[in-house]
Amino acid sequence: MITVLGNSDSTCQGVNRRRWLQIGGGSVFGAHAAMARAAESVVSVGNNQRTNGKAKAVLFVFLYGGPSQLDTFDMKPDIPRAYRGPFEVIDAATPGLRICEHLPRLAARSDRYATIRTVTHPQNDHNGTHFIQTGRTVPPANRGSAGVAATNVDWPAFGSVVSYLDHKASPTGQLSFPPYVYLPQRLGHYAGYDILGQYAGWLGKAYDPMATAIPKKHALDNPFFRDCTDQELDFRLTGLDPLPGITLDRLNTRQRLLEQLEIRRRAIDTSPATRAYTAQQQQALSLMQSSDIARAFDIREEPDRLRDTYGRNLFGQSLVIARRLIEHGARFVTVGWDMTVRGDDTTSWDSHRELTRINRDHLLPGLDVGLSALLDDMGNTGLLDEVLVMTGGEMGRTPKFENRGSQDGRDHWSYCFPMLLAGAGVRGGLIHGVSDKHSAYPAESPVTPADLAATVYHSLGISPDTRIPDSQDRPTPLVENGKALAALFE
Repeated sequence: MITVLGNSDSTCQGVNRRRWLQIGGGSVFGAHAAMARAAESVVSVGNNQRTNGKAKAVLFVFLYGGPSQLDTFDMKPDIPRAYRGPFEVIDAATPGLRICEHLPRLAARSDRYATIRTVTHPQNDHNGTHFIQTGRTVPPANRGSAGVAATNVDWPAFGSVVSYLDHKASPTGQLSFPPYVYLPQRLGHYAGYDILGQYAGWLGKAYDPMATAIPKKHALDNPFFRDCTDQELDFRLTGLDPLPGITLDRLNTRQRLLEQLEIRRRAIDTSPATRAYTAQQQQALSLMQSSDIARAFDIREEPDRLRDTYGRNLFGQSLVIARRLIEHGARFVTVGWDMTVRGDDTTSWDSHRELTRINRDHLLPGLDVGLSALLDDMGNTGLLDEVLVMTGGEMGRTPKFENRGSQDGRDHWSYCFPMLLAGAGVRGGLIHGVSDKHSAYPAESPVTPADLAATVYHSLGISPDTRIPDSQDRPTPLVENGKALAALFE
């Protein structure tokens, strides 16, 4: 199921969104009618020279919480056990790459991806989600009691920037397919958070991701750790079907009426909130009128045998849908392996405790099966040649194998952690960067989130120097103090 609208609170102009839904035809269409028109009031993009990047789209496999570098892709078998952890090393297809014994499929396919071992940043907590999805430091803001809430002063996520630029480049200001999608839920929503870094921030809500909303069975359920039924895995668009008796002609009539109302409303109100609200309406109208979009979100269109190779858990099946969306025209898709129970770090990659059991039985096997199947699938069809696949978390884990009194866990560690890149001309089998003795700090070739941002944009053919208008309409570069990792590409 999909969320294309937030809550039904009144807008700043006093018009309740639920009322607009009724005016628009008893469906979400009324609340989402003009994504492209919002771009008309935004300052033009400048300095938008192209690069030679090969990617038509990006798939970000986001492992929320932060996998341990010492228990995944930068293992140090010769250091004391108090640091190296509980797992053994196995050989990879790439000489010199030390991979965990619970990642045998990815070890065998290491010639299909590049391994960055030295991602580093100073945001040593979960607000690294902003850093890693935007390339920018976290701006000051009220972030709620947990300190992780998204706000409208945040920097825009990569996908939101791509959405903005695509809308600006379109002659009509409209796109045939949602450019930025988040699967299987908005980050943090399973645990009752609304985590920063995934949204458009000051760029405007019109460029927020479309997000599916696969539910849990109950409060303590973790669908990433178990097989899911097709009934649960309903990624299809809901809330977009007209009410009984609403034909296409009647829908178009109501659309014309809504446009007349909007013209009158815009004549007296040109605030950013109204522009973004109008932009959201067009998105839902396009969704309603497109059978291709509806089919793209229908996982039942995929052969059972292929779906089995990904694993029938929520992570694997979300990867299947992500691939489908990109095939149908999505430009940036994020699959977030998220925490599912508030306060329970054992339900995610935030391995403060029970690291051995959770990684051995769930996290590592799930990643190994799902990501390997994705690389195989996209490689077999040729899709991998034109899609950049980026895999990693917002941080790593402490080098010493203990955490806050637990002898089986690791704390937050943002100073050195891995990221995998594949596809779109990435040189498979390449290892970038060298960490120190304990995988605590980069010894050679550190990579910042700004470098990753520049690399993502570069791969899409977008110059990192491209400038877009910030919240005060001042031209601001997409990337600051970052350099694309050109050596990773052929």
